[in-house]
Amino acid sequence: MQSRRSFIKVSAVSAAMAMAGLVSFGVQAADTIKVGVLHSLSGTMAISETVLKDTALMAIDEINAKGGVLGKKPEPVVVDPASDWPLFAEKARQLISQDKVAVTFGCWTSVSRKSVLPVFEELNSLLFYPVQYEGEELSKNVFYTGAAPNQQAIPAVEYLLSKDGGSAKRFVLLGTDYVYPRTTNKILRAFLKSKGVSDADILEEYTPFGHSDYQSIIAKIKKFASEGKKTSVVSTINGDSNVPFYKELGNQGLKATDVPVVAFSVGEEELRGVDTKPLVGHLAAWNYFMSIKNPTNTAFVKQWSAYAKAKNIPGHKDKPLTNDPMEATYIGIHMWAQAVEKAKSTDTDKVIAAMAGQTFKAPGGFVSTMDAKNHHLHKPVFIGEIRADGQFDVVWKTKGPVKAQPWSPYIPENKGKKDEPEKK
Repeated sequence: MQSRRSFIKVSAVSAAMAMAGLVSFGVQAADTIKVGVLHSLSGTMAISETVLKDTALMAIDEINAKGGVLGKKPEPVVVDPASDWPLFAEKARQLISQDKVAVTFGCWTSVSRKSVLPVFEELNSLLFYPVQYEGEELSKNVFYTGAAPNQQAIPAVEYLLSKDGGSAKRFVLLGTDYVYPRTTNKILRAFLKSKGVSDADILEEYTPFGHSDYQSIIAKIKKFASEGKKTSVVSTINGDSNVPFYKELGNQGLKATDVPVVAFSVGEEELRGVDTKPLVGHLAAWNYFMSIKNPTNTAFVKQWSAYAKAKNIPGHKDKPLTNDPMEATYIGIHMWAQAVEKAKSTDTDKVIAAMAGQTFKAPGGFVSTMDAKNHHLHKPVFIGEIRADGQFDVVWKTKGPVKAQPWSPYIPENKGKKDEPEKK
């Protein structure tokens, strides 16, 4: 670490060189490590992603307050791909090639991750992806800190089939029209078939990003549910479409006691703008809820609340909320910092090797472990019921963390696929 006097001197020289045009854009100062933050701050996904940007900045501030990484301060470079999938790839290339970031934390939708993946693989850079997804992918250059289907979707549907979950016999698979919902529902359809549910008892519907009129779809669900068998809805709706969906659910009086909805992309943040009183009892499956009680989570919520107030973050300064992808973002950044310290380098291949087996005490109440081979976290699974205040009561959980299965065993073509990234 440089002394304060040396730091001021170097900063002054650097500033003078920059003014003279002698420092090229994107060159990293000797005492910093640039890290990318790649989240939609505008467009249909901003409702979910903006808070992940702020979570990343909070985690980076926390790491810097404790001395940084390798004696250097991670310096965030924030870009806005604006819910535009090709723009994600363009911004990723900018972060890696121009801004010279050592790692990037970002993406929400699978289509944004699919867009940037070739860039990270071509340039051999690292992406930490913090959201539940459909699996069916295993890249050397990605660490998946969200859930694979066996850590969210499959346990949720098993719960709906169980007596405790209502013994559902018919299922509505309702999602936004892109890769994550369609692939997840392909897996769920195969799983339901293995449990004896016929195609006639599965209704599959998709709406575009930003869709806002759910009147006819809710009416269709009510009709499907009125045909004599207990029905549940599995929702993979993403982004700001969740607000009109849940409002219409309330408008048409579709109660959880009649047709429970379990959501995979709705948490505390998405329910912020919704009257949740008519939605009490509907479900969400995640690996973390804000309402979970343990000392680590209490500290995490308190930390976020103080940060949101100090930074005047819209919405959160008055009503701070935490959610699953925030926890996954927080875990990922701290694990990356730990791996860099272990590797004594930010070199991509050295950090990848050092990430294997990394652990972190997660707010969810368990020690999260990065699998030694498959770049996914071992995570607990929770199913929560919506409360009138927009929080969740946990009604079911696994006994401990579950190892991810990147390749779903319910997809026949996955037979024989290895549980580790291919070396290219």
